[in-house]
Amino acid sequence: MSTNGVGKEEKAGAAVYTRGFLPLYDFYVLTLSNSIAWKCSRQRLLAHYNDNVSANHLDIGPGTGWYLREATWPTADPVVTLMDLNSNSLEMTSGRLASTGARVQTHIGSVLAPFGAGFGQFDSVAANFLFHCVPGTWEEKGKAFQYIADVTSDEGVFFGSTILAKDVKQNIVAKSLISLYNSVLHVFHNTDDDVSGLTAALDRAFEDVEVNVVGTVAVFSARKPRRIDSTTK
Repeated sequence: MSTNGVGKEEKAGAAVYTRGFLPLYDFYVLTLSNSIAWKCSRQRLLAHYNDNVSANHLDIGPGTGWYLREATWPTADPVVTLMDLNSNSLEMTSGRLASTGARVQTHIGSVLAPFGAGFGQFDSVAANFLFHCVPGTWEEKGKAFQYIADVTSDEGVFFGSTILAKDVKQNIVAKSLISLYNSVLHVFHNTDDDVSGLTAALDRAFEDVEVNVVGTVAVFSARKPRRIDSTTK
């Protein structure tokens, strides 16, 4: 999958997942940040995986693969496709799944680009804690939702979560981290991300959308992908 045309901001969001940082990610992000700042526990997000994951699964931006390793799969040997801009994340997640029975494939690519002919379709697609790192407004980020709809099967589900920064109640830790990650480190791009914009963007690509806000996190699922005739794209 080509990474041509990937912007500096998107690359910066992916570049934070270094070999040195990834071993710390589960504790710093999934335990401390989730519980103290974002007020949405990793167990809540794991339950979302368990409710939606299928035996034919695509995970976009898998991080360290913690959720994939801990998830309850509907079969002993699921086919799991991983996609990320960062090869470190793909390598670590693949390693974590090596002993689970999952058959793993990896692709380096951008969620803001079409997947391309022959990529296939999936019965579940996940993007967990990804879109707050993707640059642009919801209208711009939302282009990714149509690309995802294109690779979601008719009976499939697209699900995930993203940290919101607008029109949600934030404690002092959340406010400080949002400012740091957006204005100083430039790894977040979510200062204007709100639940109404996310819902509208998902609605343009899927007919059946559910979004719940837990703390500062939008936990979403979307079904019935809208098919766009190739002649109109």
